[in-house]
Amino acid sequence: MSNRVMPLVATCIFKSLAVLPLFVLQTVGTGLGWIAWLVPGPFKRLSNENFLNAFPDASPKMLRGAMLSVGQMFLEMPYWWVRRDDRALNRTVAPAEWHLFELALEKGKGVILLSPHMGCFELLGPVYSSRHNSTVLFRPPRMAWLRDWIVNMRTRQKLKMAPANQTGVRSLVRTLLKGQTVGILPDQVPVLGEGVWAPFFGRPAYTMTLVQRLQSLTGAKIFVLGVERLGIAKGYRMHINPMDEPLSEDPVEAATQINSAMEAMIRLAPEQYLWGYNRYKQPVA
Repeated sequence: MSNRVMPLVATCIFKSLAVLPLFVLQTVGTGLGWIAWLVPGPFKRLSNENFLNAFPDASPKMLRGAMLSVGQMFLEMPYWWVRRDDRALNRTVAPAEWHLFELALEKGKGVILLSPHMGCFELLGPVYSSRHNSTVLFRPPRMAWLRDWIVNMRTRQKLKMAPANQTGVRSLVRTLLKGQTVGILPDQVPVLGEGVWAPFFGRPAYTMTLVQRLQSLTGAKIFVLGVERLGIAKGYRMHINPMDEPLSEDPVEAATQINSAMEAMIRLAPEQYLWGYNRYKQPVA
């Protein structure tokens, strides 16, 4: 029963939120962020700890800003998952250098998009797939109904979802061999055996080796992206940093290159990174 009822409930909640103007959701999200900041808890402690590790001079205002950003991120999610108006979507994002992607795609080796959990990263899939076919890797939850619901909500005409398992990896390889695009959030901790330890803001972090293997197999061009929130009702700016040098054949060196590129993107808007994620945890099998 729950497998049939829960997707309907979740869809109803998301669609009800999505009818609200974006500035309303961002304002309410800010309020939720204030609550998270004022009420002690493990997420706040971890967020502050990770933020201060990366930016020792971060002020209390910056630490608080990171919590407000989390609240906005969660309330923006239903808005972008539900809406399918590509023109309105692109009007919300400051003009990006789309010709960089087009030049890379013309080579026929595919494109790999990497993004940290920064700003409104959920916008990347919809806005990119409004122009180009792409497949995005995601970590499926254990509950079958939730996994299927997420796939259904996030899939679009030119956007497919691939689970973070062997089936999903094969899908990514096929996508790149077609000369198309894959999207990955490389600051997620992979399972044991699928990563290496590499520095991330000065601390060892277990980092996936998948990106290096994909580029080695296909020769795909790598871009690091970030979507910076410009303020309530002020839209977003998409930052594009191409990784012009191929990743090293050594997995640890390649992971270090990726983490360094992630750091550079995060430094553009450090208060908008998801510092409360346990990036430095031990991997599990």
